[in-house]
Amino acid sequence: QVQLVESGGGLVQAGDSLRVSCAASGRTFTPGAMGWFRQAPGQRREFVGGMRFDDGATYYVDSVKGRFTISRDNAKIAVHLQMDSLEPEDTAVYYCAVRTSGGSFVWSRENTYDHWGQGIQVTVSS
Repeated sequence: QVQLVESGGGLVQAGDSLRVSCAASGRTFTPGAMGWFRQAPGQRREFVGGMRFDDGATYYVDSVKGRFTISRDNAKIAVHLQMDSLEPEDTAVYYCAVRTSGGSFVWSRENTYDHWGQGIQVTVSS
C-alpha cells in the first residue's frame, strides 16, 4: 500500500510564499507522475500542477504558472509545491496524488492518479 502525507500548509498574507510538501511511504515503487490539486470551499477539486518522474518535466495550469514551482526530493519519493506571490484566490485544501504507472495520461484527470494524500489547508488572507 502507498500512503501520501502533505505538510507545510498554513495561513499567510497575500503576496507571501509558502511551500507544501508531499511524501510517499509504504511499498517501494517508482512514480510515473505526481500531481497537485486543490479544492476551495464550495468548488470542485481542480488540478494545479504536476511532475513526471522519468524526465522531471512539470506542467502547471495557467492560473499558477510563474508563481508555483514543483520540485522533487531525489532521496525519497517526495515533491514540493513552492507557492509564491500568493493570492486570496489560492486559498484551498491542497492535495497531492501519485500515479504509480508510466505511459501517457491526462494531468488533470483525477483517475490518472492511484493514491491521494489527505489534503492540507492553505489560507491566504488579503
